[in-house]
Amino acid sequence: MNAVATSPLARTNARVVAIAAVAALGGFLFGFDTAVINGAVDAIRGDFKLDATLIGFAVSCALLGSAIGAWYAGPLADRWGRVRTMQVAAVALTVSAVGSGLVFGVWDLVFWRLVGGMGVGIASVIAPAYIAEISPAHVRGRLGSLQQLAIVLGIFVALASDALLAHLAGGAAQPLWFGLNAWRWMFLVAALPAVVYGLLVLRVPESPRYLVAKGEKTAAAGVLRQVLSLTDDEALHHKVDEIDASLRSEHRPRLSDLRKAGGGLLPVVWIGILLSVFQQFVGINVIFYYSSTLWHSVGFSEADSFKITVATSITNVLVTLVAIALVDRIGRKPLLIIGSAGMTITLAVMAWCFSQAAGGGADIQLPHPWGPVALVAANLYVIFFGVSWGPVVWVLLGEMFPNRIRAIALAVAAAAQWLANFAITATFPKLAEIGLSFAYGLYAAFALLSFAFVLAAVRETKGMELEQMRD
Repeated sequence: MNAVATSPLARTNARVVAIAAVAALGGFLFGFDTAVINGAVDAIRGDFKLDATLIGFAVSCALLGSAIGAWYAGPLADRWGRVRTMQVAAVALTVSAVGSGLVFGVWDLVFWRLVGGMGVGIASVIAPAYIAEISPAHVRGRLGSLQQLAIVLGIFVALASDALLAHLAGGAAQPLWFGLNAWRWMFLVAALPAVVYGLLVLRVPESPRYLVAKGEKTAAAGVLRQVLSLTDDEALHHKVDEIDASLRSEHRPRLSDLRKAGGGLLPVVWIGILLSVFQQFVGINVIFYYSSTLWHSVGFSEADSFKITVATSITNVLVTLVAIALVDRIGRKPLLIIGSAGMTITLAVMAWCFSQAAGGGADIQLPHPWGPVALVAANLYVIFFGVSWGPVVWVLLGEMFPNRIRAIALAVAAAAQWLANFAITATFPKLAEIGLSFAYGLYAAFALLSFAFVLAAVRETKGMELEQMRD
């Protein structure tokens, strides 16, 4: 069964890396679209006169769209194919970028952000599934990590462009080109990478496992020949037959397929859902959606707050590269354990720092030395997340489910992730009004729970073929 994966002919070639990189561009748009609002939060709040509840919803509404997109991505991918579904995501993201930049009020902003969120949700499901299905087993973790690398690069580019546009205009709320305020251009520039993604996706092959499921074995063999660099027809046919055997009893996946005989969800589905929920409940997106506002509120200038946020995103990119180097060497589970332990400690330090704050609400101040300590703890927290839960969860979700339920199970897990993301993002402004110490203490508690969950429930998948995954 592992002959193909270990054969000298089964080395990764430039073709499979390029294909995986194109698919991972969906992750870039995922990161860009969700983080771009960071620099616009204060300006939108001022322009539309929003309270904490409304600004929280305006920031997080895209995540509801993402949950919807993730939910329907599996059925769309099984009906239309992985490539066509990625094209749908590109269109939704392009339309959303233009619409969000030209809004008249908060409710049409919410609408266009929902549309973009659906595109992000679709991409969040299809990219890791597609990459897992075209990747050789011995490097599947590294190629799967390209999704997270693309996400953090998208976050970095979004935050850097926010900072640049705000600098050029003299502030996010100031007019820039054609009489449009800088915060509007922050959304409009997202249309460019969305169009590029849509064009590049036209050039990648369909998933071989989808092709086999549709009875197109010759086409599937052609794709496998490209991505596995196989010249041995016998080994190639063996791989096609192996995929076919795992899919032979396949019917169109339904939610009922995720249930076990005695009732309730299959254990592997619960593990996928909880991985997704914990990835968000540790509060990572508070850093990337609200960090400019957060650092501004505790005494840093707007310009310095933008610089800190961009620096944090650079740190996130660098540690993701470390994760890519480690995920196929030391495995998925050890990285998750290390990440959970580190996040628990650093979040607890942040909670302690904010417990020393003076004032409250928008007037909170961190006296020396607690501001710098909180800043260091926040960046260490990002390092621990970026080397573990950021990339590893996407790798696991792309590979941990059996072939017969992969698309629908991944869709359910991703939808749970987006709902958890929404819950954290929408509630943070209110939690911040209660107290930042309370908010970060809560996230620290979830990080500790994630540590126990990984030890008890997560199974290592390093080096396993997708056909070996079980319920």
